[in-house]
Amino acid sequence: MQEKNIHWYPGHMKKAFKEIEERLKIIDVVVEIVDSRAPFSSKNKFLDELIKNKKRILVFSKSDLVNKDNLIPFLNYYEKIGYKTLPFNVKNKDDVLKLKKAIFNLGEEKRNKEIKKGMKVQNIRVMILGIPNVGKSSLINAIVEKKTSSKANKPGHTKAQQWVRIANGLDLLDTPGVLPPHYEDKKIALHLALIGALPEEILPLSIMCDYLLDFLIKNYDSELINRFKILPPLKSNQDVLEKIASSRGLLLKEGKLDISSCERLVLKEFKEGLIVKAIIDELC
Repeated sequence: MQEKNIHWYPGHMKKAFKEIEERLKIIDVVVEIVDSRAPFSSKNKFLDELIKNKKRILVFSKSDLVNKDNLIPFLNYYEKIGYKTLPFNVKNKDDVLKLKKAIFNLGEEKRNKEIKKGMKVQNIRVMILGIPNVGKSSLINAIVEKKTSSKANKPGHTKAQQWVRIANGLDLLDTPGVLPPHYEDKKIALHLALIGALPEEILPLSIMCDYLLDFLIKNYDSELINRFKILPPLKSNQDVLEKIASSRGLLLKEGKLDISSCERLVLKEFKEGLIVKAIIDELC
């Protein structure tokens, strides 16, 4: 899997990275978001050095798409290196309240200093960081409790920084998703494509599906069998695709099995958590 330089770095990302570096000077709390399905692959390590001296919350978005027990070791790992961690489901109001509380707790020191000096208490300035399509805009909309930040289910949607002013004491700075310029480990790029953080077109469909099926057959063969109503044994990836295509009636005009459509189906249903609620990263 060690193939070098998987590259997807639109021009706006380089500019965004520089702007993030500049704006951090006035930020009180950083909320960085990773995808619960890939808590290591979805973390931009290039940001670590920039934010290491800031008060940091690491939000594990889309936690409803994984087994919560399997997420605990990843939460513990990041806690040990200085993050406040929170599993987060944007539709869960309790999760939203927990995040707000965590932000205010980390910003309390700043507010107390302002009170002690007789200054007017300022809003806590929060920067929202994360790679593309990890859920930044959805998180902001949940905190604000209305749609103030646009979102789209595709990577690279937010192109510019934007402040969101909130009456209850928070100023949120939404930032575009930023990725490293390249990935030397192809496995990381595959994980990001599988969760929708990279455009699928940068990697061949067959390679992505082959990698996913290797993972599922090794770790979740019964879930794969149950989801697609196919019969064991699972002899090979091609065997699985043929069985799924037959089970779902995916046929070409001449009656042959439509393997390409089957690959797209498997990738789509995995991404939506319909096959299994799995974490594809391994705890290092």
